[in-house]
Amino acid sequence: MSANPASTAEKPAGSGFRIPKVPFWAQIVAGLVLGVLLGWLTRSQDIDWLYTTLDKIGHIFVQLLKLAVAPLVFFAILVSITNLRKVNNAARLATRTLLWFMITSLIAVAIGLGIGLVTNPGSGTGLTPRDGKLPEHAGSWLDFLTGIVPNNVITPFAELNVLQIVFMAAVAGIAALQLGEKAQPILTLSESVLELLQKALWWVIRLAPLGTVGLIGYAIADYGWDLIGKYATFTADVYIGCALVMFGVYPLLLATVAKVSPLQFFKGAWPAIQLAFVSRSSVGTMPVTQKVTERLGVPKEYASFSVPFGATTKMDGCAAIYPALAAIFIAQIFDVQLGIGDYLLIAFVSVIGSAATAGLTGATVMLTLTLSTLGLPLEGVGLLMAIDPILDMMRTATNVAGQALVPVIVSAREKILDLDAYHAASASPVDDIEPKDAEPAGTGAPAAEPERVPAAV
Repeated sequence: MSANPASTAEKPAGSGFRIPKVPFWAQIVAGLVLGVLLGWLTRSQDIDWLYTTLDKIGHIFVQLLKLAVAPLVFFAILVSITNLRKVNNAARLATRTLLWFMITSLIAVAIGLGIGLVTNPGSGTGLTPRDGKLPEHAGSWLDFLTGIVPNNVITPFAELNVLQIVFMAAVAGIAALQLGEKAQPILTLSESVLELLQKALWWVIRLAPLGTVGLIGYAIADYGWDLIGKYATFTADVYIGCALVMFGVYPLLLATVAKVSPLQFFKGAWPAIQLAFVSRSSVGTMPVTQKVTERLGVPKEYASFSVPFGATTKMDGCAAIYPALAAIFIAQIFDVQLGIGDYLLIAFVSVIGSAATAGLTGATVMLTLTLSTLGLPLEGVGLLMAIDPILDMMRTATNVAGQALVPVIVSAREKILDLDAYHAASASPVDDIEPKDAEPAGTGAPAAEPERVPAAV
């Protein structure tokens, strides 16, 4: 019996009941809510198997992100440096980028210090010096300076020393620029490997809602509301400080310096900011950050340099606001008086030593670097480790917002920002900016030569 043509036309093949597609942001929010509920249930009912499950889920998600960090940083930095050859006034753009990194870091650390001096986060907590403990790894200026150059090419990748990986990638990128055409086979391979790594990392990013359940649930189950209550003022200070920078300073700079709409910026950058909040990794968020930065009208050749550079050195949350507040908090717990010179040192460390955070989850190395510079007890780090995951979410979101902000400001100032693309940016989900697979050979139009970014005027 033949099929009815009318019914075939009315009901396309393959149609029927389909599970509605849940937006990525809604998946993240659902993961946060479910994580809090499971964490509370685990702690209140003392459910060991659920505690272990949440721990493993969160741990595996973070490990998957870290697995891609070393090669991703190396090839991203190498390719980003060589991409500068396609940009007119490359040295000028790189200098302006670094300058705005420093300016925004100074503003962020000033806000952190101001909030800390007003709220006195270490007072009335009930914590004492005995509650602290020495960190397993401490940072010092000698370690920072001598640790840039690796002893061999294997150890930085094995031990995930991002600063040394950045150094090797920068050397390789500059050498490739000097070699010119002779280095083209290596550059082609590096670009292919980078695309492969970014594609694999997108698969991990899709697991972020599940990772959120584990990370948030374990934090609540392990620390509990009583412990978090002791750090209520400090936690509020970190979140308020980051919010002031992200939703106060950044919009002001966009409106006055870049002369573009702050709302459009947040609409376009939101997928990267929300993923950073969950993943707690600037490097892990880097592929999304670069995509949203390009979507905001920043030329691809410049974005491919500024975003990887920022993901390893631009840390307004972890390296500016947090160490400023943490230094005041620890000084009050240990009854140490800080003076004007100490506050200036905090600002100096925040601007110069921010690369020590290396775009990974946590800011322990940066904090120990700050404390050792001020002469404060390193045992103070142990006081803050208990709530570090909760703080790190907001810190990383601020980091990534700043990493997208500076390229927009520099591009606008240099008259190379695509304003049509900027005004068209929307808060579309991660699915819409995920890199698509290449078309099969023989289909579609041939790829055009990369367009050079126009010179600044």
